[in-house]
Amino acid sequence: MEVEEENKDKIKNESGTTKTDEKTENKKTKEKYIFTIDQNRLLGKGSFGKIYAGYNKTTGEEVAIKLENANAEQPQLIAEYKIYKYLQHGFGIPRVYECSKNKKNIILIMELLGESLEKKLNKCNRKFSLLTVLMIGEQLVTRLEFIHSKNFLHRDIKPDNFLVGRGNKSCIIYAIDFGLAKKYKDPKTGLHIPYRDGKNLTGTARYASINTHLGMEQSRRDDIEAVGYMLMYFLKGSLPWQGMVLKDPKKKYDKIKQLKYDIKLEDLCAGYPIELVKFIQYARDMKFEDRPDYG
Repeated sequence: MEVEEENKDKIKNESGTTKTDEKTENKKTKEKYIFTIDQNRLLGKGSFGKIYAGYNKTTGEEVAIKLENANAEQPQLIAEYKIYKYLQHGFGIPRVYECSKNKKNIILIMELLGESLEKKLNKCNRKFSLLTVLMIGEQLVTRLEFIHSKNFLHRDIKPDNFLVGRGNKSCIIYAIDFGLAKKYKDPKTGLHIPYRDGKNLTGTARYASINTHLGMEQSRRDDIEAVGYMLMYFLKGSLPWQGMVLKDPKKKYDKIKQLKYDIKLEDLCAGYPIELVKFIQYARDMKFEDRPDYG
């Protein structure tokens, strides 16, 4: 595999060749693909690194190219790539082409998608209609049902991690960013991971479940509860625990936890169908190993 930047500096595997589990050559024609990064199209960035738009020079297909520093203390891209491969062909799961490494970066090449639900919300004056939110909710629960059926938890439910497709797929919501995903069940034995507490908060505090704030090991119920908060965020444009300015992250998380615990769901969902209250309460009432009723 080769990745070119627009300045023609090529990024290759350290060996200069394509490894078996990373190759993008057509098995029938043995044609090797070369991907080019468009430095002028930065799609996003975060603690992991940056995401650029690019394209396959052989086919002309546009792609997304995610770069992570090869010397990162806790690299995530290779593990994330393996999860994507495991989830491939699932509806609403983006296609991945390969993941490789050179001296500078770990490189993940995947399907180019459209805007995130967060960007869509901004374009709609920070509120979606009830009908839109219900349609979004149906797709989100369906995505989680598939991810959970493959024995994984997402663990970072937030609007930035759900993107719409492009072209004739623009009505499809895709789940992305499995950097914090975790296997919760052994696919061979069917054994669920054991309950633990004293865990640090994993994910995004704004949408995290109360049990996650309390340091409990996450399970399927926590992904579902996070969706509930996200749906209310789409309806109201914000959540009561947003906007706090505290320098100490622990104090901030504790304050968010307390507000989530104290607020009545009827007040959080006031003015909207009672089913939203029931949805969040259902997730909160689930036992650690319970399978959600996705229907």
